[in-house]
Amino acid sequence: MRLNRLLPLLACLLVSRLVAADGAAPRWNILFLFADDWGRYARAYAAIDGKPSLNDVIQTPNCDRIAREGVTFRHAFVNAPSCTPCRSSLLSGRYFFNTGRGAILQGAVWDEKIPSFPLLLRDAGYHIGKSYKVWSPGTPVDAPFGGQAHAYEKSGRAPNNFSEEATARVEKGMTVAAARDEILAQVRGNFDAFLADRKPGQPWHFFFGPTTTHRTWIKGSGKKLWGIEPEALKGKMPAFLPDVPEVREDVADYLGESQAVDAYLGVLRERLEAAGELERTLIVVSGDHGMPGVPSGKCNLYDHGTAVALFMRVPGGKGGRVVDDFVRLPDLAPTFMEVGGVTPPAGLYGRSLLALLKSDRSGQIEADRTWVITGRERHVEDAREGFLPYPMRAFRTKDFVYIRNFKPDRMPMGDAKAAVDPKVIASGALESNTRLGYADMDGSPTKSWLITHRDDPKWKWYFDHAFGLRPGEELYDLRSDPDQIKNVAADPAYARTKTELAAQLMKKLTDANDPRVTGDGMTFERPPFSGPLNPEEGRGQRKKAAKKAE
Repeated sequence: MRLNRLLPLLACLLVSRLVAADGAAPRWNILFLFADDWGRYARAYAAIDGKPSLNDVIQTPNCDRIAREGVTFRHAFVNAPSCTPCRSSLLSGRYFFNTGRGAILQGAVWDEKIPSFPLLLRDAGYHIGKSYKVWSPGTPVDAPFGGQAHAYEKSGRAPNNFSEEATARVEKGMTVAAARDEILAQVRGNFDAFLADRKPGQPWHFFFGPTTTHRTWIKGSGKKLWGIEPEALKGKMPAFLPDVPEVREDVADYLGESQAVDAYLGVLRERLEAAGELERTLIVVSGDHGMPGVPSGKCNLYDHGTAVALFMRVPGGKGGRVVDDFVRLPDLAPTFMEVGGVTPPAGLYGRSLLALLKSDRSGQIEADRTWVITGRERHVEDAREGFLPYPMRAFRTKDFVYIRNFKPDRMPMGDAKAAVDPKVIASGALESNTRLGYADMDGSPTKSWLITHRDDPKWKWYFDHAFGLRPGEELYDLRSDPDQIKNVAADPAYARTKTELAAQLMKKLTDANDPRVTGDGMTFERPPFSGPLNPEEGRGQRKKAAKKAE
């Protein structure tokens, strides 16, 4: 590197260290890997799970290295286990239900009056850029990141679909290793292009959002591309997943996609080191909710749907820490703002994690971080007749999960529709076509297996747990039921606990002005939140975004 380029970088590094020591904003670079549908799956969690789990099988050396050098959060949760509302909450630092039409998936429109942390960082002098998904792929594309103006994707988009892209290359004669290297080269090229565009000494924020862990993927790819033996999962499956070959293979394929995410992290870190930027960069690794296409996962308020991995490597911070404080992904927005010296706007639900990151302790650090609220409204627009949502809210503490289902007469995963048609079942279409029925669960081999075996007495419970009606209240004692399969809401022994948790949940929702519990509670039942997505509106929003990016 030439001296005239090196000196500004050294000066910026010195100033950032000095102002950080004086209590001012550290102005670190921020590398944020945020994977679509990637739950709490990394080998680093195996040691703290306390029981056999899927994390005993997955291999994630790059996440594990971040954990050794930084902080692992034991209790990290999304605010909503559905892509767009989760990301609306993440980007704004608000509750998902306070983000306007960002609170739903299909039909979402970003309210440009709501500040987002990437644009606030940009306005504070940061160079910002992204590869792949940030917000919704719909209307408008990545509006809270400034549209496509900040996209770095010219080297390729193959990392969004690792199993499909790698399999296609292997079928053309490549080795698995060569196919992997070609896909990783696209990650490297996009990130290098972003770094090359920054001004000397300019702090930066890069948002890397691969969708490879989102359905669909290639059957058998976990074993073929990553060497994950489905049989290695036997006896390690959570209680709500049938421990049978078809489901084990499906989960193994998902873990393979998760290992692809880890490989991407390795490339990004390697480039940071090569650029001499590692020790002035905050690295954050997480995902937008739990596993798709399986019971209790995506679109559910059980931990399998709302708990996510969260690793953070802090410049100069003490490594190997495991923090027990309950943190919410909306906490990242004010964290990034504080790092960048941005004054947080009004209306934030999240609280900065910077004090936790600067601590040298493990365990519980801030005594009041002992709970999270999660929830959802509408996922797939036509999952139920009349385009109705399935409104839920939950209160999660160390020992309990309390869930309030506001409309227990509705099907939680959507109406059955054609999903139970014998011809549809026989066709195998349920493995990939989400909209055939129960549309709030993605199409998958697991979903197909559950529906196929719905009348078998041995397996019927799994089907009912996944798709059946749910009571107005659910309560799970995590001390004896970590997989949350035994609802004790009607048990007299838990009456006091249920009453207390219900009261806390409703008070916090009322204080936060949740439209579901304030006023007449019908906001999310009416247009523009209900009804079919207007295609013309979608096209108009996309054109607006494209014009703004020019």
